Amino acid sequence: MWRIAPRSAYLWRWNVTTLPLFVPSFVSALVSPFVSAPAPSPAPSLVPLLVAVIGGYLLGSIPVAVLVAGRRGVDPREEGDRNPGFWNVRERLGARAAAPVFAGDMAKGVAAGLLGLVAGGAHTTALGVVTGPSVSVAYLAVGAAMLGHAWPVFAGFRGGRSVLTFAGGMAVICPPAFVLGLAVLAVTRLATRSFALGARAGVFAIPVLQLAFSPVGHVAATGALMCLIGLRFGQAALAARRP
Repeated sequence: MWRIAPRSAYLWRWNVTTLPLFVPSFVSALVSPFVSAPAPSPAPSLVPLLVAVIGGYLLGSIPVAVLVAGRRGVDPREEGDRNPGFWNVRERLGARAAAPVFAGDMAKGVAAGLLGLVAGGAHTTALGVVTGPSVSVAYLAVGAAMLGHAWPVFAGFRGGRSVLTFAGGMAVICPPAFVLGLAVLAVTRLATRSFALGARAGVFAIPVLQLAFSPVGHVAATGALMCLIGLRFGQAALAARRP
């Protein structure tokens, strides 16, 4: 049997809690045959797709945690759980020092989502939910930003788990679900006195909340993005269990 060290035990618990990340896409796959799909939108041209994917990846590759922590003489890739993201920097340097990482990683997702939205023609509903030809381009841009955060070209392809980048992207793709997710975070935080639990609850709630504003196919795409987060947590857990 595997022996799990203290640090890897922490990562393993996080890995177990990421199982709900796979639920939205699974549920969507079950429900979609019984839901009438909207009329297909015109496919975007190649140039907007390339702009969204390349631009999103480069935005995601900006190593915010490494830059912020590096100014204090800390490399988050070599300390703690070796994750260059908000949580590891917070553990090493405190919440105040990690605040720019929180804002920066989320801003990468917002910027990538806006890039995809504009490249796809800026089609939204009255509530600001991305629709029409902009959907696929926006999702590709956010997905590329998450890949850039996980495997950044500017930081030796050693990146984080893309949770905040995902959240920032969803703030553009489905603003109402994002806002309601923040409400879930706040309520859970008050009930449990744990920001970590609140953040998990808020992220896991986004695809469920999105069902009220977007077709089930869009929610399935959101589930696919969340599966990338689950993959990154799984990789981290496996790496921690190696001798």
